[in-house]
Amino acid sequence: MAKRRKGRQINGVLLLDKPHGLSSNHALQTVKRLYFAQKAGHTGALDPLATGMLPICLGEGTKFSQYLLDTDKTYQVTAKLGIRTTTSDAGGEVVSEKKVTVSNDQLTQALDTFRGTTQQVPSMYSALKHQGRPLYKYAREGIEVPRESRDITVFSLELLRFEHDEVELNIHVSKGTYIRTIIDDLGELLGCGAHVSNLRRLAVGSYPIEKMVTLPELEALLEQAIEQDITPSELLDPLLLPMQSAVTGMPVVYVDDVSANFLRHGNPVRAYKAPAEGSIQVYLGEDEHDENAEFIGVGFINDDGQLAPKRIVVV
Repeated sequence: MAKRRKGRQINGVLLLDKPHGLSSNHALQTVKRLYFAQKAGHTGALDPLATGMLPICLGEGTKFSQYLLDTDKTYQVTAKLGIRTTTSDAGGEVVSEKKVTVSNDQLTQALDTFRGTTQQVPSMYSALKHQGRPLYKYAREGIEVPRESRDITVFSLELLRFEHDEVELNIHVSKGTYIRTIIDDLGELLGCGAHVSNLRRLAVGSYPIEKMVTLPELEALLEQAIEQDITPSELLDPLLLPMQSAVTGMPVVYVDDVSANFLRHGNPVRAYKAPAEGSIQVYLGEDEHDENAEFIGVGFINDDGQLAPKRIVVV
């Protein structure tokens, strides 16, 4: 007999404002405990020294976390010029220290080289894996692993502040972009070295920053529920966004009961008005005007031109 999972089946996405000094996994486990959820997963780790938006998927929402991993992100970063570190952030050991004699024009010209699509070599202190182990574990052992450069896109890069040896930027980037590497490369381009002294993620995809909640806010609601002798879910669950928010912007197809049942059992179906390729949101309902339409998952068009299941919600 399969072991029964501890916790309740709750589905959705919480936009956590991760605090400084806490690992993403620690933040995830805290949210999972507060919600007493059976399953939980985050959508792209933030370094312990970083703060900001960390979408946490609960229950069936974990099936769609990959789509948030693949989306673009926006950060506000403060770079400290003149000091280069092993990790390219304030947590690393100092590699070099140089005098900062950078002009506004030099900085402006240097920043312009990062805009658009360029190639980036991932940091040794990233979570990318080599032979099953994260690169940062090799780095901590003093082992350098060859890494291939890859295309990244900086959609926008805005200079917010330049004072003495500090540069503050707002950066909107494609998936897989390492802000620490951009800052380290900027420091080398300016000839003085640099590292990230402060990093905050402002956005993941189109998720609104005003929907973020902090761990103290969640814990306060839990205490409030205990004081009022009500179920914590009454106060906590309204903070969750629907799990389909993870695939916002994806084309939508509507199917009937029979087709929905086929998809839930792993079988493809015929679907009208479906795009020829790519991932597709699938709803049980008549059309976009159906207020009772139910999200049942994500599908794709197979080689036979049928709508096949890819990630289906278990009900």
